[in-house]
Amino acid sequence: MQSIALQANSKRIPILENQRVGLPRFPIDDVLPELIRQLRDASSVVLRAPTGAGKTTRVPPALLDAGFADSGWIVMLEPRRVAARAAARRMASERGEPIGETIGYQVRLERVAGPRTRILVVTPGILLRMLQDDPFLEKIAVIVMDEFHERSLEGDLVLGMTRLVQTTVRPELKLLLMSATLADQRLSAYLGDCPIVRSEGRLYPVQLRYHPRRGDADLLDTARDAIERIWPETPGDLLVFLPGVGEIRTLERELQPFAAARGVRVMPLYGDLPAEQQDLALRKFPERKIVLATNVAETSVTVDGVTAVIDTGLARQNRFDASVGLDRLELVPIAQDSADQRAGRAGRTQPGICVRLWEEAGHRQRPETTLPEIQRIDLSGALLHLLCLGEAKPEDFLWLDAPRSEALEQAFRLLRRLGAVDANGVTELGRAMGRLPLHPRLARMVLDGAERGVLRSTLLAAVLLTERDPIQRRSGIRSDRQSDVLDRLDVLEQFQRTGRTEFPVGNLVPGAARQLLRLAEQLERQLAREGVRAAERPSQSVEDAEVALLRALLAGFPDRVAKRREPGSRRARMVGGRGVQIGPMSGVDGPEYFLAIDVDGGGSEALVRMASGIERSWLPESVIVVRDEVEFDEASGKIQGRRRRRYDDLILEESPIAIRDSEAAAELLAEVAASRLEQALPDSESAAGQWLNRLRCLAEWVPDVELPRLDEAGMREILRQVCRGCRSLDEVRQADWIGIIQGMMDYATTQWIEREAPERLEVPSGSRIALRYEPGRPPILAVRIQELFGLTETPRIARGRVPVLLHLLAPNYRPQQITDDLSSFWANVYPQVRKDLRARYPKHAWPEDPWTATAQSRPQRRPS
Repeated sequence: MQSIALQANSKRIPILENQRVGLPRFPIDDVLPELIRQLRDASSVVLRAPTGAGKTTRVPPALLDAGFADSGWIVMLEPRRVAARAAARRMASERGEPIGETIGYQVRLERVAGPRTRILVVTPGILLRMLQDDPFLEKIAVIVMDEFHERSLEGDLVLGMTRLVQTTVRPELKLLLMSATLADQRLSAYLGDCPIVRSEGRLYPVQLRYHPRRGDADLLDTARDAIERIWPETPGDLLVFLPGVGEIRTLERELQPFAAARGVRVMPLYGDLPAEQQDLALRKFPERKIVLATNVAETSVTVDGVTAVIDTGLARQNRFDASVGLDRLELVPIAQDSADQRAGRAGRTQPGICVRLWEEAGHRQRPETTLPEIQRIDLSGALLHLLCLGEAKPEDFLWLDAPRSEALEQAFRLLRRLGAVDANGVTELGRAMGRLPLHPRLARMVLDGAERGVLRSTLLAAVLLTERDPIQRRSGIRSDRQSDVLDRLDVLEQFQRTGRTEFPVGNLVPGAARQLLRLAEQLERQLAREGVRAAERPSQSVEDAEVALLRALLAGFPDRVAKRREPGSRRARMVGGRGVQIGPMSGVDGPEYFLAIDVDGGGSEALVRMASGIERSWLPESVIVVRDEVEFDEASGKIQGRRRRRYDDLILEESPIAIRDSEAAAELLAEVAASRLEQALPDSESAAGQWLNRLRCLAEWVPDVELPRLDEAGMREILRQVCRGCRSLDEVRQADWIGIIQGMMDYATTQWIEREAPERLEVPSGSRIALRYEPGRPPILAVRIQELFGLTETPRIARGRVPVLLHLLAPNYRPQQITDDLSSFWANVYPQVRKDLRARYPKHAWPEDPWTATAQSRPQRRPS
């Protein structure tokens, strides 16, 4: 393995063609000759360069000028759309060209490139679709993966597929991985011990300050306070990292008085913002600005003029919630490497300040690196990509970090439900879905909508479900159409026709609405290129079109069918058994069946933020199964028979039936009884209860004799026999336990039990007195003193190993002494007992010599 580290102040090297007159020098410029030399000699190189080194905008043009694009494109991957657009524009500007000439970009539903383009900046999803059209990447000479440390799922897929192509059919394909914080040694090993080039960078010093929230202070109040404090201390712009769009919009409003008084621009920056507004946030203005950003500004993009960063230390990450089979946005503390990346934004052009809104002591408790997406999000889209690319066994793919097997199985189940895969692998429908730039659910929905003649509205619905909701919906508003999706589509269509933004369901954000409509048009053009067009439905009414769209939604969300627990209730049960509750922002309050489109899996019941009513008759009969089942009813404590019609595991209808399968009923009752033995076992005072105790005690006292086991496994076997013919736990308790268990033994063992742990013991008086058995304790014989006269030693059972514990009773049957040593009692204790009781019970015999006296079963008069 080779490792090269060059300092920014190292010996000057020849200026490459891309280092044009008038451009500022960056630390990366010093290592470009070495990087180019290494990439000529090796198929892969890892470049580690810190924030501000200039790697994003200087490396691809250097490769171009060095001739690497002579045989194909230089494709650079950026993890986010905003970064891809910004990097391409910056490189084009530095070359003095308009975007789309030598340097272009392509992101989802947007391509700015031409026939002369040699450097194409794309997001990972774009390259994955390129792989479907060109599996050997024959049009590409170099792939540059920027900010690889972010470890997006699609980025991991691209790495694995590129490595596979490189090692099997195209050894000349060059691969360059770049980041400020990646684990370069590990990546080098993955890439065949490839060279590592390191640039030390030239970040200006950034002063770190910690300004944690005090008491119950609100996060945004703390951020605003930090902004007002730091504003006079720094001459440049402020970059504020916030968890999400909601926080950005709120703080934007709250800062207006502060900004107006100082002539400051307050500008949002997040992934779903229209491209032109994103570009504005990245520009340098004569006046100072405050940029409120999500983690899209953490890497790759340069926000010109920033000299101070306010970091809330929080981000929203998608995490897969296995209980509902969904990705769920969770608010999490960022890792230490992300915090370092954010701080570095303040030291790009001059010394800066970073204010962290958390405790300094707690910083070390944060994880060092961000968990890769492959370990935390839904894998169905990635899995479909792999299957479409011919990877029959995704678990054997060249993963940098292999996904969890249960996550892969969850993804397989969804793809099977969507019809994308079957027993033979990916289906034709699955291949068609894989060609669309959509999640498999939405791709399935769009293809179904095309077949039903409602492609345009289905596309708009797909974009609506992909992007941020453009409607500030009011709570408690009923949906006349009983579909939150149809309500939103109606609002968007009215806005498109009239420009109206206020509606009964809520107010529309115009910029977000225009973005959605534009994306839907772009997606329609892309589908047309794929040959996806709406089927002709000339006589389709508005109502029929709405039904067609709702049925297309069902095709994309077949596992999100829910049934209300009772009419009018907002609580329901969803496929998979999870309880859900329709949230206040959904207006779907009527249909018995609905689709839980947008679900927050947190809490005991998942909250449905967006729902859409469906008809029971729309559920495909091929998935509906009718079964006669037996179940245990908790209320009655009995086994009952039910005929159930199920969609997947969701009960649609059920009715009581007679139990026909007695074996199944007995098996189920045995399982129930085993889990609640205290309700199923005979009372310990009953004959059966005492017999079981005798058996348990013998197993403890004479372990070398093989007896029926009464541990968990043995009891389950016994219960299978006991429960035959029973229908309730009460019947199980009253069953013939003794006869059943004795029937499982031979005659000799039964007799041995009666002999070695007898139910009754004969005493000198001739009485047969019951022994009391309790596991873990000696057997107890409660007997009047007079009935033991003449017995010199304590009786023993269990092959003589266990002495009986004698409860010696007075004539009133109350214990006078407890002993397992009768001989000692007669010798030492009896004289005092005789003295105490003789006057109280004169009709009973109290001989001076109990060793030779005759035992008495009933009171006898003393001789005069």
